[in-house]
Amino acid sequence: MEIDIVTKKDLQQFKQEILEEMRSILKNKNVEAKDRQWLRSAEVREMLSISAGTLQNLRINGTLPYQKIGGTMYYCREDIDSMMKGRTDHG
Repeated sequence: MEIDIVTKKDLQQFKQEILEEMRSILKNKNVEAKDRQWLRSAEVREMLSISAGTLQNLRINGTLPYQKIGGTMYYCREDIDSMMKGRTDHG
């Protein structure tokens, strides 16, 4: 049976590698949000600079279609673009 000894330096190096990987994942997640077809509520609110209540009103009155999966609501980017185009054409 082989015994490996883990030193404090090994643990610090491992911690640094994990932190770097997490930063990379978070950075890629933010970039990917710009390219994704389906967006979550928070992303839509940020994109349109609207409140949660305003987004809820858009859902209720059918202005912005959505899909609910589990407890999360998703909005199609094309629907958001169409809604905004409709507002500029008619507003």
